[in-house]
Amino acid sequence: MLPLKQNNVTVDIGAARSEPSFRPSTSPAGRPYELADLVRALTGRLQMSLEVDRLLGFFFEEVGRLTTVDGLVYRHAATEVDLLLGQSSEARMGFRLSIQGEELGELLICSGEPVSELLATQLAAALDCLIFPLRNALLYRQAVRASLRDPLTGTGNRLALEQSLSRETELARRHAQDLSVVMLDMDHFKTLNDQHGHHAGDAALRAISLLMKEQLRNVDMVFRFGGEEFALVLSNTSATAAAVVAERIRAAIEQLPFLVGERQVKLSASLGCATYLTGEPLDTLLRRADQALYQAKRSGRNQVASAG
Repeated sequence: MLPLKQNNVTVDIGAARSEPSFRPSTSPAGRPYELADLVRALTGRLQMSLEVDRLLGFFFEEVGRLTTVDGLVYRHAATEVDLLLGQSSEARMGFRLSIQGEELGELLICSGEPVSELLATQLAAALDCLIFPLRNALLYRQAVRASLRDPLTGTGNRLALEQSLSRETELARRHAQDLSVVMLDMDHFKTLNDQHGHHAGDAALRAISLLMKEQLRNVDMVFRFGGEEFALVLSNTSATAAAVVAERIRAAIEQLPFLVGERQVKLSASLGCATYLTGEPLDTLLRRADQALYQAKRSGRNQVASAG
């Protein structure tokens, strides 16, 4: 690997071949497409969006006019972006992007051509056009994500729940799939706060939110509904399966080794499940899950109940 540094882009150059998806083309004037054409095109197109995937799509298309390209991979851990355009291959050039010490992630270009230092230099120059629009898009993504997240637990908030449920119910209706909601409420949470302080209560909420994420699939979603209450949206999940998931979470919480100082404190939660009925308003679905939750509370807590 040959490292190369240009402005805000650090390049690692490999040399391998694979079948291309994009091939070099000509400029509008009919001559071979050159770096200057690429820079002009990118300068215009990259001002058109604040969406990370669209920006990289523009970049992928324009770079494919300059050189043979199979695919593009971009990762930015801080905003949970992991994007693949085209096809990944072993023939890669790796670019570490940064600006003023701020890391903007890693971009891999999978090229079907032998990689020369000249080509790497050209691509690094093209990436300089991407740096500022990409940074703005990442800031925009962070702002949107922050507006939809609960700052204490990192789960989605009520607004995110409403948006996700609206989307998921439409998908369930369109594809005739099940969709279930589980409401979870911590038992005796006020007592925990009173006896051990609000810092212990906050730590318990963070621990429970992490535990729920670990117990769920990637496609499932966790939201803080308010206070010590959470909502789980389980896509393509029947009433029976939702009850199984809820019971697994209940048991995991009961067994969670939660320490306050050197003292272990037992935690428990009550859960209520409801499965979407076609055409049912979102607030009705949530209310049925909430009613099942309070049925579990009235029946003695630390248990799961399902809506009829």
